[in-house]
Amino acid sequence: MPLPYRFDPTTTVGAIRGQHGSLAPDEETGVEVTVAGRLMLRRPTGQIAFGQLRDSTGTIQLFCGAAWTDDFDGFKKLPLGDWIGVTGAVVATRTGELSIKVKSWVLLAEARRSFGDKWRGVTDVDLRYRQRYVDLWANEGVRDRFLLRSRMMWLTRQWLDERGFVEVETPVLHPIPGGANARPFVTHHNALDIDLYLRIAPELYLKRLVVGGFEKVYEIGRVFRNEGLSTRHNPEFTMLELYQAYADYHDMMSLVEELVSYLATALLGTTSLVYAGRPLELAVPWRRASLYELIAEQAGVAVDVTMPVASLRKVASSLDIPVHDAWGPGKLVLEIYEKTTEPDLWGPVFATDYPKEVSPLARDHRSEPGLVERFEPIVAGSELGNAFTELIDPDEQRLRFEQQAAARAAGDEEAMIVDEDYIRALEYGLPPTGGLGLGLDRLAMLLSGVEAIRDVILFPTLRPEA
Repeated sequence: MPLPYRFDPTTTVGAIRGQHGSLAPDEETGVEVTVAGRLMLRRPTGQIAFGQLRDSTGTIQLFCGAAWTDDFDGFKKLPLGDWIGVTGAVVATRTGELSIKVKSWVLLAEARRSFGDKWRGVTDVDLRYRQRYVDLWANEGVRDRFLLRSRMMWLTRQWLDERGFVEVETPVLHPIPGGANARPFVTHHNALDIDLYLRIAPELYLKRLVVGGFEKVYEIGRVFRNEGLSTRHNPEFTMLELYQAYADYHDMMSLVEELVSYLATALLGTTSLVYAGRPLELAVPWRRASLYELIAEQAGVAVDVTMPVASLRKVASSLDIPVHDAWGPGKLVLEIYEKTTEPDLWGPVFATDYPKEVSPLARDHRSEPGLVERFEPIVAGSELGNAFTELIDPDEQRLRFEQQAAARAAGDEEAMIVDEDYIRALEYGLPPTGGLGLGLDRLAMLLSGVEAIRDVILFPTLRPEA
């Protein structure tokens, strides 16, 4: 039998449940509907057969009988997973189960492969990630998680738009990698015969737009970093990056805590979560503490970028942290923080005031020599983002770029390159500006209660199949 080219459902399972969910046992509505979806269960018993139809809005029982269902014998032989369309009246069975009393049905597509063991789910983790189209049907809750992620994106845009931010799009192919310390992916443009880089951040383009008069600007999009895989890292991920003229990093802290608190309330109905088995409170305000304070609390050592390098190396060695000869005091302080402190911060907490040495795009701290006005929001031991009071002095930015270029020449593949056009943009004048990059995949992990980034990315990066 040829499969149809199209089908016309008149409603969805979710709509049927919304309209007729309170039927009493054995009650009939007289309302005829046409719906489509996958046949997820089938249970024939003589002259009666029951099935379960699932569409994108839910599941409903199919109630078939030899006396009223066209091609009843064919229905009893349908393989699980087939797409079908059914027409029939909405009823409740003797047991009170909301059902469609199937008058007719049509096969829309065959499922030639099984969706796991009797629809009890697919437990092979690699198969789930590699064949997400199976995972979405076979495992309860997976589709709901991605619907939550989709709604999170929509709510984020709405929240920012209501506050006067303008969404823009900037290039994904960059002539110079920049905007973050990360190793880029390289590609080649044949017509121009030049190498280009998949963006590691849209930062420098967005700040160009602030120079151009966009006072509140943001972008939500994919960024790419040529680094390893882990439960918190995927080579391509989704970033919210935004910039606000006349603001500083204190304003960015307020924005982050208010946005995350709002999303938790809108999506989950509360700011009081349980994550990885531990309570987590996302209500405003979040704690603010400097790297120095946090290291002292967690590692029990006092460090400062003004300390001699030899002293900081000694502290790092006492904490079993490998040390490289090229590291200055700022890099050593950061390594001590990242190895001894950050993973144990349940938070939420804004870890503030980073060393200048490791923050080439942030403005000097207004009162702490050797530091910059930078913070990272830490929640459940994980960095959600990175934010600054932005560096606006073109001369200082050139100096920082040149220091980065020297580090790159010395073998640091994550260091930045001098971006002459960006410096030129700064020479036209960048007003005082606050900037933020927020990892939306990690935020989706937090709000959906999962501990692996692959669980919130529909098609994560995987090793090739053997």
